Amino acid sequence: MPFAPSLLSASSSVAQFPPRFPNATRRFNVTPRSRAATVVAASVTDLAGVDSTTIAVLGGGSVAALAAMVSLTDPERRRKLQAEEVGGGDKEVVREYFNSTGFERWRKIYGDTDEVNRVQKDIRLGHAKTVENTMLMLTEDRSLAGVTVCDAGCGTGLLSIPLAKEGAIVSASDISAAMVAEAEMKAKSQLPVGNIPRFEVNDLESLSGKYDTVVCLDVLIHYPQNKADGMIAHLASLAEKRVILSFAPKTFYYDILKRIGELFPGPSKATRAYLHSEADVERALRKVGWKISKRGLTTTQFYFSRLIEAVPM
Repeated sequence: MPFAPSLLSASSSVAQFPPRFPNATRRFNVTPRSRAATVVAASVTDLAGVDSTTIAVLGGGSVAALAAMVSLTDPERRRKLQAEEVGGGDKEVVREYFNSTGFERWRKIYGDTDEVNRVQKDIRLGHAKTVENTMLMLTEDRSLAGVTVCDAGCGTGLLSIPLAKEGAIVSASDISAAMVAEAEMKAKSQLPVGNIPRFEVNDLESLSGKYDTVVCLDVLIHYPQNKADGMIAHLASLAEKRVILSFAPKTFYYDILKRIGELFPGPSKATRAYLHSEADVERALRKVGWKISKRGLTTTQFYFSRLIEAVPM
Protein backbone atom coordinates (compact mmCIF):
# COMPACT_ATOMS: atom_id res chain seq x y z
CA MET A 1 0.00 0.00 0.00
CA PRO A 2 3.02 2.75 0.56
CA PHE A 3 7.94 7.43 2.30
CA ALA A 4 13.38 11.01 5.06
CA PRO A 5 14.44 13.48 7.33
CA SER A 6 13.09 13.15 10.86
CA LEU A 7 11.42 16.54 11.17
CA LEU A 8 7.95 17.69 12.17
CA SER A 9 6.65 19.81 9.32
CA ALA A 10 4.25 22.58 10.28
CA SER A 11 2.22 21.87 7.20
CA SER A 12 2.09 18.09 7.40
CA SER A 13 2.74 17.30 11.08
CA VAL A 14 4.23 13.91 10.29
CA ALA A 15 6.06 12.17 13.13
CA GLN A 16 8.91 10.20 11.58
CA PHE A 17 11.54 7.80 12.80
CA PRO A 18 14.98 9.18 13.65
CA PRO A 19 17.94 7.37 12.09
CA ARG A 20 18.61 5.23 15.17
CA PHE A 21 16.62 3.67 18.00
CA PRO A 22 18.75 3.93 21.17
CA ASN A 23 15.76 2.90 23.24
CA ALA A 24 14.01 -0.11 21.74
CA THR A 25 10.58 0.97 22.93
CA ARG A 26 10.96 4.70 22.43
CA ARG A 27 7.77 6.63 21.71
CA PHE A 28 7.41 9.56 19.36
CA ASN A 29 5.42 12.75 19.52
CA VAL A 30 1.74 12.86 18.66
CA THR A 31 0.22 15.70 16.69
CA PRO A 32 -1.41 18.28 19.00
CA ARG A 33 -5.14 17.83 19.46
CA SER A 34 -5.87 21.29 18.12
CA ARG A 35 -4.75 20.10 14.70
CA ALA A 36 -6.35 16.69 15.09
CA ALA A 37 -9.70 18.37 15.77
CA THR A 38 -10.14 18.80 12.03
CA VAL A 39 -10.17 15.03 11.55
CA VAL A 40 -13.67 13.61 11.11
CA ALA A 41 -12.82 9.91 10.97
CA ALA A 42 -9.94 7.65 11.94
CA SER A 43 -10.42 5.38 8.98
CA VAL A 44 -8.38 6.12 5.89
CA THR A 45 -11.11 4.27 4.00
CA ASP A 46 -13.81 6.53 5.39
CA LEU A 47 -11.78 9.66 4.71
CA ALA A 48 -11.12 8.80 1.09
CA GLY A 49 -14.20 10.58 -0.18
CA VAL A 50 -14.74 13.31 2.42
CA ASP A 51 -14.50 16.82 1.04
CA SER A 52 -12.94 19.81 2.75
CA THR A 53 -16.31 21.55 3.20
CA THR A 54 -17.60 18.77 5.42
CA ILE A 55 -14.38 18.77 7.41
CA ALA A 56 -14.43 22.53 7.89
CA VAL A 57 -17.73 22.44 9.76
CA LEU A 58 -16.21 20.08 12.33
CA GLY A 59 -13.37 22.33 13.44
CA GLY A 60 -12.66 23.40 16.99
CA GLY A 61 -15.50 23.28 19.49
CA SER A 62 -17.88 21.64 17.02
CA VAL A 63 -16.32 18.28 17.87
CA ALA A 64 -17.61 18.41 21.44
CA ALA A 65 -21.10 19.40 20.32
CA LEU A 66 -21.32 16.70 17.68
CA ALA A 67 -20.03 14.06 20.05
CA ALA A 68 -23.31 14.36 21.94
CA MET A 69 -25.16 13.34 18.78
CA VAL A 70 -23.30 10.06 18.36
CA SER A 71 -25.49 8.14 20.80
CA LEU A 72 -28.59 9.18 18.83
CA THR A 73 -27.38 7.70 15.53
CA ASP A 74 -27.01 4.18 14.22
CA PRO A 75 -24.00 4.01 11.84
CA GLU A 76 -23.97 0.21 12.19
CA ARG A 77 -27.29 -0.06 10.38
CA ARG A 78 -25.72 1.16 7.13
CA ARG A 79 -22.86 -1.31 7.50
CA LYS A 80 -25.24 -4.20 8.04
CA LEU A 81 -27.22 -3.28 4.93
CA GLN A 82 -24.01 -3.21 2.90
CA ALA A 83 -23.02 -6.62 4.24
CA GLU A 84 -26.42 -8.03 3.27
CA GLU A 85 -26.05 -6.66 -0.27
CA VAL A 86 -22.86 -8.65 -0.88
CA GLY A 87 -24.02 -11.70 1.06
CA GLY A 88 -21.50 -11.70 3.87
CA GLY A 89 -19.77 -9.80 6.65
CA ASP A 90 -16.92 -7.32 6.90
CA LYS A 91 -14.51 -9.38 4.78
CA GLU A 92 -16.94 -9.70 1.88
CA VAL A 93 -17.73 -5.98 2.03
CA VAL A 94 -14.01 -5.14 1.95
CA ARG A 95 -13.39 -7.51 -1.00
CA GLU A 96 -16.32 -6.09 -2.97
CA TYR A 97 -15.34 -2.49 -2.23
CA PHE A 98 -11.68 -2.83 -3.21
CA ASN A 99 -12.56 -4.67 -6.40
CA SER A 100 -14.94 -1.90 -7.53
CA THR A 101 -15.33 1.76 -6.53
CA GLY A 102 -12.76 1.48 -3.77
CA PHE A 103 -10.11 0.27 -6.20
CA GLU A 104 -10.50 3.30 -8.47
CA ARG A 105 -10.50 5.70 -5.52
CA TRP A 106 -7.45 4.21 -3.81
CA ARG A 107 -5.61 3.71 -7.07
CA LYS A 108 -5.72 7.51 -7.40
CA ILE A 109 -4.77 8.14 -3.79
CA TYR A 110 -1.83 5.72 -3.94
CA GLY A 111 -0.75 7.04 -7.36
CA ASP A 112 0.81 10.33 -8.39
CA THR A 113 -2.10 11.98 -10.18
CA ASP A 114 -3.16 15.49 -9.21
CA GLU A 115 -6.82 14.46 -9.50
CA VAL A 116 -7.23 14.17 -5.74
CA ASN A 117 -8.76 16.53 -3.20
CA ARG A 118 -6.96 18.00 -0.20
CA VAL A 119 -7.98 15.18 2.13
CA GLN A 120 -6.96 12.44 -0.29
CA LYS A 121 -3.61 14.10 -0.94
CA ASP A 122 -2.98 14.30 2.81
CA ILE A 123 -3.83 10.61 3.21
CA ARG A 124 -1.38 9.82 0.39
CA LEU A 125 1.34 11.65 2.31
CA GLY A 126 0.49 9.91 5.58
CA HIS A 127 0.50 6.42 4.11
CA ALA A 128 3.72 7.19 2.22
CA LYS A 129 5.36 8.15 5.53
CA THR A 130 4.22 4.89 7.10
CA VAL A 131 5.84 2.94 4.26
CA GLU A 132 9.01 5.03 4.51
CA ASN A 133 9.22 4.44 8.26
CA THR A 134 8.67 0.72 7.71
CA MET A 135 11.59 0.64 5.29
CA LEU A 136 13.75 2.45 7.87
CA MET A 137 12.84 -0.18 10.46
CA LEU A 138 13.71 -2.99 8.06
CA THR A 139 17.01 -1.63 6.78
CA GLU A 140 18.60 0.18 9.73
CA ASP A 141 20.34 -2.92 11.12
CA ARG A 142 21.11 -4.99 8.05
CA SER A 143 20.68 -5.44 4.33
CA LEU A 144 17.45 -6.92 2.97
CA ALA A 145 19.28 -8.89 0.28
CA GLY A 146 17.95 -12.45 0.33
CA VAL A 147 15.58 -11.79 3.25
CA THR A 148 12.13 -13.35 2.82
CA VAL A 149 9.29 -10.89 3.48
CA CYS A 150 5.54 -11.42 3.45
CA ASP A 151 3.66 -8.22 2.55
CA ALA A 152 0.19 -9.04 3.85
CA GLY A 153 -2.37 -6.68 2.35
CA CYS A 154 -0.03 -5.32 -0.32
CA GLY A 155 -2.53 -3.00 -2.04
CA THR A 156 -0.95 -1.55 -5.18
CA GLY A 157 2.57 -2.60 -4.20
CA LEU A 158 3.78 0.56 -2.50
CA LEU A 159 5.81 -1.48 0.02
CA SER A 160 6.43 -4.63 -2.02
CA ILE A 161 8.28 -2.80 -4.79
CA PRO A 162 10.72 -0.91 -2.49
CA LEU A 163 11.37 -4.17 -0.62
CA ALA A 164 12.24 -5.94 -3.87
CA LYS A 165 14.48 -3.05 -4.92
CA GLU A 166 16.46 -3.64 -1.70
CA GLY A 167 16.95 -7.29 -2.66
CA ALA A 168 14.26 -8.88 -0.47
CA ILE A 169 12.43 -12.00 -1.65
CA VAL A 170 8.86 -10.74 -1.43
CA SER A 171 5.59 -12.66 -1.23
CA ALA A 172 2.76 -10.15 -1.56
CA SER A 173 -0.98 -10.67 -1.29
CA ASP A 174 -4.21 -8.74 -1.06
CA ILE A 175 -7.89 -9.60 -0.75
CA SER A 176 -8.59 -7.53 -3.87
CA ALA A 177 -7.79 -9.07 -7.26
CA ALA A 178 -7.85 -5.59 -8.79
CA MET A 179 -5.24 -4.33 -6.33
CA VAL A 180 -3.00 -7.34 -6.93
CA ALA A 181 -3.20 -6.89 -10.71
CA GLU A 182 -2.25 -3.22 -10.36
CA ALA A 183 0.66 -4.07 -8.02
CA GLU A 184 1.97 -6.75 -10.38
CA MET A 185 1.78 -4.38 -13.37
CA LYS A 186 3.72 -1.69 -11.48
CA ALA A 187 6.34 -4.20 -10.31
CA LYS A 188 6.95 -5.47 -13.83
CA SER A 189 7.46 -1.91 -15.06
CA GLN A 190 9.91 -0.98 -12.27
CA LEU A 191 11.86 -4.15 -11.48
CA PRO A 192 14.06 -6.60 -13.37
CA VAL A 193 12.45 -9.97 -14.07
CA GLY A 194 14.38 -11.82 -11.37
CA ASN A 195 13.32 -9.40 -8.60
CA ILE A 196 9.56 -9.27 -9.13
CA PRO A 197 7.59 -10.23 -5.97
CA ARG A 198 5.30 -13.23 -6.02
CA PHE A 199 1.80 -11.76 -6.02
CA GLU A 200 -1.40 -13.62 -5.12
CA VAL A 201 -5.00 -12.90 -4.19
CA ASN A 202 -5.53 -13.95 -0.57
CA ASP A 203 -7.09 -12.78 2.66
CA LEU A 204 -5.02 -12.74 5.85
CA GLU A 205 -6.59 -15.95 7.16
CA SER A 206 -5.41 -17.92 4.12
CA LEU A 207 -1.75 -16.91 4.21
CA SER A 208 0.72 -19.72 4.81
CA GLY A 209 4.46 -20.39 4.78
CA LYS A 210 7.42 -19.16 6.78
CA TYR A 211 9.16 -15.82 6.34
CA ASP A 212 11.98 -13.93 7.97
CA THR A 213 9.64 -10.92 8.32
CA VAL A 214 5.89 -10.38 8.02
CA VAL A 215 4.57 -6.87 7.39
CA CYS A 216 0.91 -5.85 7.53
CA LEU A 217 0.22 -2.13 7.03
CA ASP A 218 -3.13 -0.42 7.56
CA VAL A 219 -5.12 -3.65 7.24
CA LEU A 220 -6.22 -4.29 10.83
CA ILE A 221 -8.64 -1.36 10.44
CA HIS A 222 -10.96 -3.87 8.72
CA TYR A 223 -10.97 -6.27 11.72
CA PRO A 224 -12.80 -5.87 15.04
CA GLN A 225 -10.58 -6.53 18.05
CA ASN A 226 -11.75 -10.10 18.65
CA LYS A 227 -10.82 -11.01 15.06
CA ALA A 228 -7.72 -8.82 15.06
CA ASP A 229 -6.32 -10.91 17.93
CA GLY A 230 -6.57 -14.01 15.75
CA MET A 231 -5.06 -12.23 12.75
CA ILE A 232 -2.12 -10.97 14.79
CA ALA A 233 -1.50 -14.48 16.14
CA HIS A 234 -1.68 -15.92 12.63
CA LEU A 235 0.72 -13.35 11.17
CA ALA A 236 3.16 -13.99 14.02
CA SER A 237 3.02 -17.73 13.29
CA LEU A 238 4.29 -17.03 9.76
CA ALA A 239 7.27 -14.96 10.92
CA GLU A 240 10.59 -16.21 12.25
CA LYS A 241 12.32 -12.96 13.26
CA ARG A 242 9.97 -9.99 13.23
CA VAL A 243 6.48 -8.72 12.59
CA ILE A 244 5.70 -5.14 11.61
CA LEU A 245 2.14 -3.84 11.98
CA SER A 246 0.46 -0.49 11.49
CA PHE A 247 -3.04 0.30 12.71
CA ALA A 248 -5.34 3.21 13.52
CA PRO A 249 -4.82 3.80 17.27
CA LYS A 250 -7.82 3.69 19.56
CA THR A 251 -7.85 6.49 22.11
CA PHE A 252 -10.86 8.24 23.64
CA TYR A 253 -10.28 11.31 21.47
CA TYR A 254 -9.72 9.46 18.18
CA ASP A 255 -12.69 7.22 18.90
CA ILE A 256 -14.98 10.23 19.30
CA LEU A 257 -13.66 11.76 16.06
CA LYS A 258 -14.25 8.51 14.20
CA ARG A 259 -17.79 8.21 15.50
CA ILE A 260 -18.50 11.80 14.52
CA GLY A 261 -17.26 10.98 11.04
CA GLU A 262 -19.86 8.22 10.85
CA LEU A 263 -22.57 10.89 11.13
CA PHE A 264 -21.65 11.82 7.54
CA PRO A 265 -21.93 8.51 5.68
CA GLY A 266 -21.61 9.57 2.04
CA PRO A 267 -21.34 7.06 -0.80
CA SER A 268 -17.62 6.43 -0.30
CA LYS A 269 -17.76 5.10 3.25
CA ALA A 270 -18.10 1.53 2.12
CA THR A 271 -16.27 -0.43 4.79
CA ARG A 272 -16.43 -0.62 8.55
CA ALA A 273 -13.45 0.93 10.33
CA TYR A 274 -12.04 -0.46 13.58
CA LEU A 275 -9.57 1.31 15.86
CA HIS A 276 -7.21 -0.71 18.07
CA SER A 277 -5.54 0.28 21.30
CA GLU A 278 -1.81 -0.29 21.47
CA ALA A 279 -2.31 -2.19 24.73
CA ASP A 280 -4.67 -4.66 23.02
CA VAL A 281 -2.27 -5.23 20.14
CA GLU A 282 0.63 -5.70 22.56
CA ARG A 283 -1.44 -8.15 24.62
CA ALA A 284 -2.28 -10.18 21.50
CA LEU A 285 1.40 -10.37 20.58
CA ARG A 286 2.57 -11.33 24.06
CA LYS A 287 -0.04 -14.07 24.19
CA VAL A 288 1.74 -15.84 21.32
CA GLY A 289 5.27 -15.16 22.58
CA TRP A 290 6.17 -11.87 20.88
CA LYS A 291 7.13 -8.47 22.32
CA ILE A 292 7.18 -4.97 20.86
CA SER A 293 10.72 -3.73 20.19
CA LYS A 294 10.10 -0.46 18.31
CA ARG A 295 7.21 1.99 18.15
CA GLY A 296 6.33 4.99 16.04
CA LEU A 297 3.37 7.14 15.06
CA THR A 298 2.62 8.81 11.74
CA THR A 299 0.10 11.65 11.83
CA THR A 300 -1.04 14.19 9.29
CA GLN A 301 -4.19 16.30 9.38
CA PHE A 302 -6.37 13.44 8.15
CA TYR A 303 -4.30 10.30 8.68
CA PHE A 304 -2.90 8.70 11.80
CA SER A 305 -1.33 5.29 12.18
CA ARG A 306 0.63 3.56 14.93
CA LEU A 307 3.60 1.53 13.66
CA ILE A 308 5.21 -1.23 15.72
CA GLU A 309 7.87 -3.88 15.27
CA ALA A 310 7.64 -7.07 17.31
CA VAL A 311 10.23 -9.80 17.87
CA PRO A 312 10.09 -13.20 19.62
CA MET A 313 10.30 -13.02 23.43
